[in-house]
Amino acid sequence: MSTPRGLSAEEQAAWSALAQSVTPMAGRAVPGSIPGAGAKAEMKRAATVKVLPKAPPKPPIKTPAKLPPARRAAPPPPPPPKRVFNSQLDGHWNRKLKAGQIAPDYTLDLHGHTLDTAYMRVTSGMDQARAMGARVVLVIAGRERPVDPADRGDKRGAIRAKLLDWLAASHHADAIAAVRRAHIRHGGDGALYLVLRRPG
Repeated sequence: MSTPRGLSAEEQAAWSALAQSVTPMAGRAVPGSIPGAGAKAEMKRAATVKVLPKAPPKPPIKTPAKLPPARRAAPPPPPPPKRVFNSQLDGHWNRKLKAGQIAPDYTLDLHGHTLDTAYMRVTSGMDQARAMGARVVLVIAGRERPVDPADRGDKRGAIRAKLLDWLAASHHADAIAAVRRAHIRHGGDGALYLVLRRPG
């Protein structure tokens, strides 16, 4: 029986290169240089091992971020009904107002104002009239004339045309019981009486 020879230097180098390129099976170590009898057989067996390249890792699946539910725009509130100051007054009040027998407790003269300054004057004047407990406020605003709604005060009659709208939209609306045309001695067609409710 002949004694098997060991690996030559070239065979040992080839074996080492092959061994480093092979992924061992689970539970087995990477084969090193095997001297002796079974070296050539081991090399042949290792050469038949199919070397599978490692699959690249799969990129993580990105879950799309949940978007918050779209908010529906709230519908605009309906415009408030136009306030008409035509409450009925008792006969005593009506007779005295028509005869000009009731002296106004407070007077707001809007002559010489622009729309902007007239609005501020009406608002602050009504605050003052209510604070002093006035029952009749005389507003001198000029004669009523047809005015374009977009007019900014260039035409005469613009303040009178907007006066009742200002009052209806103001925080004084609920305090006004009635609006009447003033007697001639208090301005006639160019002025209005604002009859206020009793406070409380």
